[in-house]
Amino acid sequence: MSGRERGNALVEFAIASTAALTLMLGIIDSARALYTYHLVSSAARQGTRYAMVRGSSCTAAGCPASADTIQTYVRGLAPGIDPSSLAVTTTWSSASGCTDPANQGAGCVVAVNASYPFRFIIPLLPRFTMTMSSTSQIVISQ
Repeated sequence: MSGRERGNALVEFAIASTAALTLMLGIIDSARALYTYHLVSSAARQGTRYAMVRGSSCTAAGCPASADTIQTYVRGLAPGIDPSSLAVTTTWSSASGCTDPANQGAGCVVAVNASYPFRFIIPLLPRFTMTMSSTSQIVISQ
């Protein structure tokens, strides 16, 4: 084997390994993005469930649910991401005076929106942020 052929093999290996590593990092980053979206979606659903069972007529500890308690609860459901970057907004329907905390009981609709700025780590692409967002709404049962 001549010196030229050894150098050629080294160049081919460098090109092939760069392409393979980029592909693997892309797969890993896509999996991270999917995980984050699923987590944000699940957190929004869990937040509406938390609010649904803690309406204004609830007598258990931690009742009734407020926007702050829902936000704290949802941020506690975020393993693997920065909970301080998870934005959680809660709104109640305006029908029948449901915006008043004293009237947020059975029949009112509560909506929880969760969003998170996801950053990709693929080194060959410019860094950009994609906002993962999900909204869930449900009728309060208590």
